[in-house]
Amino acid sequence: MLSNDLQVAFQMDPMEDVNIDGDSTFVLMLEAQSRGYTLWHYLAEDLSYKDGEVYAAARKVEVRREKGNHFSYLSSDITLNLRKVDVVWMRQDPPFDMAYITATHLLDLIEDDTLVMNNPAEVRNAPEKLFVAKFKNLMPPTLITRSEDEVKSFRTEHGEIIVKPLYGNGGAGVFHLRAGDSNLGSLMEMFLESSREPVMVQKFLPEVRQGDKRIILIEGEAVGAINRVPADGEVRSNLVAGGTAVRSSLTAREQEICDTIGPDLKKRGLTFVGIDVIGDWLTEINVTSPTGLQAVNQFDGVRLEAQIWDAVENKL
Repeated sequence: MLSNDLQVAFQMDPMEDVNIDGDSTFVLMLEAQSRGYTLWHYLAEDLSYKDGEVYAAARKVEVRREKGNHFSYLSSDITLNLRKVDVVWMRQDPPFDMAYITATHLLDLIEDDTLVMNNPAEVRNAPEKLFVAKFKNLMPPTLITRSEDEVKSFRTEHGEIIVKPLYGNGGAGVFHLRAGDSNLGSLMEMFLESSREPVMVQKFLPEVRQGDKRIILIEGEAVGAINRVPADGEVRSNLVAGGTAVRSSLTAREQEICDTIGPDLKKRGLTFVGIDVIGDWLTEINVTSPTGLQAVNQFDGVRLEAQIWDAVENKL
């Protein structure tokens, strides 16, 4: 039987920045606290390695659903040996850059003694946009390249296209180009000068105007969904980019997508995942710090964070 005093460390962004009405990590913390667990908070930059051990400059924290007063630190910085805690949640926001990858390598070192959520090696192997390429029959026509000529050829074939950074997040840097748009050259120049990475180019899906579905999977099973409808004049449906969440359920095609990828997610130790579906197509698999729990809870009258913690306890 599990102790009700599990030690749980959250590697995440600053507590001051948490939006208590929408943040998924916040409700995971609330649920853990309600189960009697001790909570610790630290930033990814607070990780250190020394003599075979991984440490974090962490503080014990208490959370509450009070705007402007949603957390209190119960200790000063303590050098916390992460091998001595029961669970570490890797929940800092992307971008998926070398700092993010380094954090996964460090957390790999404690996996024999500490449960890390999601599995850090598989998080490293599953950057949101690239991971979808493993399921090519589920994704829209896609090109990943640094070649402007390839992008021009792709646009000639498909007409309207979306161009976006391969490791971006929150809808940042997403561009919609119509056939003949004269901005393609300068846009590619901007991308290629600012990064050594290729860009992702996809056929524009007009269905996005009806919404971009976020589906939550726990242990490979679909447990809820919301539709994110873009604002007028926008193609980005991300809530941080002005999209609006509306209640939704799964279509037969969306259930087929979940049934196809679910077993692979579970096998990889990707317990809490959020996927994005536009029309009939899978566009992203979010494993780094997926969101959407609070919106699904609100519309469906559920507590998905409790289901996630049940899955964590089963792993322990």
